[in-house]
Amino acid sequence: MSLVKFSSQMPSLFDRLFENDLFDWSNRNFSNTNTTLPAVNIKEDKDGFEVEMSAPSFKKSDFKIELNNNKLTISSEKKTENETKEGQQFTRREFSYQSFSRSFTLPEIVEDEKITAKYENGILLVNIPKRDEAKPKPVKQIEIK
Repeated sequence: MSLVKFSSQMPSLFDRLFENDLFDWSNRNFSNTNTTLPAVNIKEDKDGFEVEMSAPSFKKSDFKIELNNNKLTISSEKKTENETKEGQQFTRREFSYQSFSRSFTLPEIVEDEKITAKYENGILLVNIPKRDEAKPKPVKQIEIK
């Protein structure tokens, strides 16, 4: 006879407990409403920066990108309602509402007038070029006279 009775839900509780990093209390991936924020990669090369935001199931029109005093803000509000047909009854109906806002402070070396963005295959790409004077210059040989 067993003293401890396990329910069929016990393994899933343990799985959920250990699938998150218990020591990460920074809330970096959650908004104020406890919804997940889109993941972001930021790349830099000699010509500029590229921000990649993973946002599958979004449309290009769902995004809003603003630049205000070297602060780049990418945000979205998405509301989905399921249509009900005439004569249809339901006991539960859930609305889907999703919003997020991510902000990035840009360095002074960027060419803010030339920032471009495109959305393709679930990834929002924002290209932020550097000013010409900020780009590395090739080594120049100085002639000795």
